Amino acid sequence: MTTMAITGAGTVSAAGRTPAALAAALRGPAASPATTENPDAEAWPGGPGLAVDGFDIRAELGRKGTSFFDRRTGLTVVACGQALADAGVEVGTLDPARVGIVLGTTAGSVRSSVDYAVDTFVQDRPYMVNAGLFPTTVMNCAAGQAAIWFGLRGVNATIAGGAMALISVLRYSANLLRTGQADLLLAGVIDELSPHAAWLARTSGLPPATYPGEGGAMFVLSQGGGTDPDVEILGVAVGFSATFADRPAALGGCVRRALASAERAGADLGGGVAAVWGRPTADEREDRAMWREVCRELDAAGSAKPELLTTQAHAGDCGSATAALDLTAVLGRHRDSPERDGELSMLVSHTPDGAVGAAVVRGWSRGAHRR
Repeated sequence: MTTMAITGAGTVSAAGRTPAALAAALRGPAASPATTENPDAEAWPGGPGLAVDGFDIRAELGRKGTSFFDRRTGLTVVACGQALADAGVEVGTLDPARVGIVLGTTAGSVRSSVDYAVDTFVQDRPYMVNAGLFPTTVMNCAAGQAAIWFGLRGVNATIAGGAMALISVLRYSANLLRTGQADLLLAGVIDELSPHAAWLARTSGLPPATYPGEGGAMFVLSQGGGTDPDVEILGVAVGFSATFADRPAALGGCVRRALASAERAGADLGGGVAAVWGRPTADEREDRAMWREVCRELDAAGSAKPELLTTQAHAGDCGSATAALDLTAVLGRHRDSPERDGELSMLVSHTPDGAVGAAVVRGWSRGAHRR
């Protein structure tokens, strides 16, 4: 696999809007939704979730060009802008045809799709729906609007992968860079919070006592080690198992392949893997079986039992975006910690329908490669 460098990150979440804030959240107590009066309370399953505090599209981006932005599109554009600024990238100095966007999601904006569908039933004939709202029902709306906002004309893709979205985005991005289809990518996962998305999360297996959340992260990706990477993506592997009995072994195979790619990229596996992170599911039995298999594979590779990390208790269950927030938190742990330079971490994910995946990353403090 092509080694990729993350040189900047932009994040939006209830736990913070910087990598440092997410890293700090991991050390703090679990979060809960504000207890302020909510006029929409009856629409939520078990009460509202963890929203990005005070997020207002017009306040963030202005009025021009945002009239029909839904919340997911606004979050995506803001995160992309933060990522470019964090990486010090001036889009105007680049060839816009060589800069692309790869965005992961669960199902796009569930609220936009449901609201538009409802209008086709309740509005006066001949079904006087607001045609201006239709673009937000398309899953690629957020990626497309972000490309327009920043003037990017390169690859533009949206991957609906659920909990596997980030790993799928990283794998797809590696292929784009390896085959020369882009020089720079904005890649990540963003999902919004709404009663519609919260109900979808409940019906698809939200862990007990976990609040739905929103947000995610976008990363600036380039091929190779980069000039001063925050994180290097050394190996990505995906797989599938149709039966629960075979799923831990399928995930173990992904871990082995990802570690083999990392070793080929020059990683010191003898130093161990510091952290494994992933989105817990409602099936604790399956989660435990997966964790045991991951630890077994790491032990076979000579690594001690790793630390298990997730931002889920602090930012809410953000569905497909949870892994992106976890990666941002790990990036934040490295930024001001030179003692962690070169440390390996691993992302593992699986979905109820049998998709599994793993990715190995190596973190650095800022300026580590210039010392």
